[in-house]
Amino acid sequence: MRKVHLLILAFILLMGTTVQAQTQKGNVMVGANMANILGTFSSDANSFQFNLTPKAGWFIKDNLALGAEVNLGIKTTKYDNTDTKVTDLTYGIGAFGRYYITDESIEFSKRARFFLEASAGFNGTNSKTKVADGSSSSINNNGLGLGFGPGLAFFITPNVALEALLKYDITVGFGSSTTVHKLGLNLGFQIYLPGKNARQIIREETGK
Repeated sequence: MRKVHLLILAFILLMGTTVQAQTQKGNVMVGANMANILGTFSSDANSFQFNLTPKAGWFIKDNLALGAEVNLGIKTTKYDNTDTKVTDLTYGIGAFGRYYITDESIEFSKRARFFLEASAGFNGTNSKTKVADGSSSSINNNGLGLGFGPGLAFFITPNVALEALLKYDITVGFGSSTTVHKLGLNLGFQIYLPGKNARQIIREETGK
């Protein structure tokens, strides 16, 4: 029983220190955010939408990571009463920066960290409408994409965090529509791969 208590204590200690260590300079984070996963079905229309944003970052200093991301999304809606189908595709590639806040006054758990994220890159949106007679029309927008918003990472293990990110995105460019706005709640996960400094802190705290 004493060994079990020691193991539990060691795990709690490891969780408390690793949340800090995982955002140190030299560490790597990889994961993905998912947004707007939704399916609706009614007598008039059926729709489905899904967005996926894989990303990878490197901590250039404590609590500050820079990286790259890819944005892919699709939304389809079929209107049964008019036999019309609308397909929206979104795509993009760019860079992001993320800063983890260390203010203890807003900390509610040793496993949780608030962060701010901003991104910039190339984004595009293509919307195609097909009607019953087989004809179709499309609206597209391609250009500079900017985004920013707050988020929360909750570490379920020393190296894996579930996260929520409320982000506002805008694309300004050229095409049938020159400006596209979007506000979404992104849910996802990140895997934190500790660098040399983080591994040394963990060894010191756990005695291994």
